[in-house]
Amino acid sequence: MRRTQLVFDVATTEAVKSAFRELEERFSLYREDSEASAIGRDRSLIRSASESYRDMYWDAVAWLAATGGAFTPHRPDGVVDLSGVVKARAIEAAGDILVAHGHEDWCLNAGGDVLVSGAQASGDPWSVGIVDPDDRGQLWSRIDTHPGRMAVATSGVQERGEHVWRMASENTFTQVTVAAADIETADVLATAILGGGIETLQLVQKAYDIDVLASAADGTVWASPVFTA
Repeated sequence: MRRTQLVFDVATTEAVKSAFRELEERFSLYREDSEASAIGRDRSLIRSASESYRDMYWDAVAWLAATGGAFTPHRPDGVVDLSGVVKARAIEAAGDILVAHGHEDWCLNAGGDVLVSGAQASGDPWSVGIVDPDDRGQLWSRIDTHPGRMAVATSGVQERGEHVWRMASENTFTQVTVAAADIETADVLATAILGGGIETLQLVQKAYDIDVLASAADGTVWASPVFTA
């Protein structure tokens, strides 16, 4: 991705940090004192959970149904894990804060998930690069953002290993990038396709307005035309 330096005022920066921090404090499974950790130990607590937790949980369950089970908040060990939607919500919240503070042109990159608004200082669209799944030091492809494709998310196994529940046993994807209008759709469907394989890819492409770039373990590549070398 081309680098354009963006300088925000202190109030905007602190507001963005606060949005991420609040979601981290409530939904992190790495914090013993978080609401998510308590529910992770006892799923029955969902019934008495906070409104924001229940909203996040039922959102994840809706994605479970929409992806034929390829995306799920229920880990094999029984723990409820909402990280698949929490990160996207945090990015969305940060974007809303930037807009509320009068910023029209910006790019947010949170661990490889990208949400943009407007354009670069040059007037060119934001260009998002996708790392080569076989060589993390090289770019594999890129996509120029435009209305309807302002969010780009990538899910893969190269950096974090096998961290998603796999439905597919053949043509297993090693990296999936999804471009969509919003970051939650992009992030969730990238994870779902990674876990669900070609059947999930076909399912969600029929149901959602998205572009996909995916590589399989056998070297096969699926690519929408908007992704360029």
